[in-house]
Amino acid sequence: MGDPREPPEGTPDGAGNDDEYGAVVFDESFVRAARIQELSARERLGGQYTRAVRPRIFFGPLGTLPRQAVVLLLLVAMAFAAAVYFGVSSPRRLSAQPTGNQLTVSLVALAPSSPVTAVPDTKNPFARLPAGYADGAAGLGVPAASATAHFTKPEVAKALNTAQQFLVASALTPAELVQGETSVVRTLITPGEQAQYDQSIADPRDDQHHAATGWLVRFDPGQVALAAGNVKVAGSMQVTEADSGTLEITTDHTFVYALRPAGTDGSAPVDLFSVRRELRFEFDRTDLGAGRARLVDSVVQAGPTACGSRQADYLQPVLAAPAPVPPASPAPAVSPGDHSRPAWQLCGTLGSITG
Repeated sequence: MGDPREPPEGTPDGAGNDDEYGAVVFDESFVRAARIQELSARERLGGQYTRAVRPRIFFGPLGTLPRQAVVLLLLVAMAFAAAVYFGVSSPRRLSAQPTGNQLTVSLVALAPSSPVTAVPDTKNPFARLPAGYADGAAGLGVPAASATAHFTKPEVAKALNTAQQFLVASALTPAELVQGETSVVRTLITPGEQAQYDQSIADPRDDQHHAATGWLVRFDPGQVALAAGNVKVAGSMQVTEADSGTLEITTDHTFVYALRPAGTDGSAPVDLFSVRRELRFEFDRTDLGAGRARLVDSVVQAGPTACGSRQADYLQPVLAAPAPVPPASPAPAVSPGDHSRPAWQLCGTLGSITG
């Protein structure tokens, strides 16, 4: 029998048993583990390349990786980072509606039950108002500040002062009432509501969230002018806690405005227009420190105005005509089965102004 160390086909020519590598067996695992790299033409000509294997990068416990694998991993990481970046900062996300507490608005038109008549004395238009009304901020009835269970007296005083500033800016300032001023009110609300406020001013809609008249009292300057420099006010403010970290202030006021048609002089008839506003503000300690309010609810009753009139942009007073005309039907019947009209659109009948 032949030598078991010899190949089955015999010893190749020129390779005898005295070959110095004759006893070395190149098994399959050895061949697979071999790392071979053929030199480029430049490397062969330069004669300075001494590496016999492809360079790899060492990653400690993870072992080594070839350079191509590292480049591939870097490309994958960059693609993932780009996807995350564009997902976070995409225009769709940046223009999303604000989340959390948003202002909810309810507008109630108060239609006249009889022909609207002008006041008898244009120089003293508020003469027939009952007792209890005062000029401007004096009628807001701001209570004295006192500590609550979780808020100090200075914190409560700061919240009351901010709410008062909001009421003055949004219902008592002539520039805002008939000149289109909106910037001062914006500075008094939290940044989280400013996008909603901007949308309400730019594109007013009676959808319970984007009525400009839910934020402020205003009249169309092309239709209405103020007939008196002052506004009569009666109402009150209450302080409670929504929770241990949220102070709540509810305001309930009636504002009475003396109005005349735009473009007329002092001889024009003057009408009284009343607006009841019940507002609910919330303040956390960040709001208090910044002197801003979060307006949560706004209920507005305004009259005399016609049922069905668009009030999301401007309040629409019915002014006295030279010859009294019969009022429109004040409060049309509402069918609960009629889904063609929004359920929140309400209309009532205007009664006499009381204190």
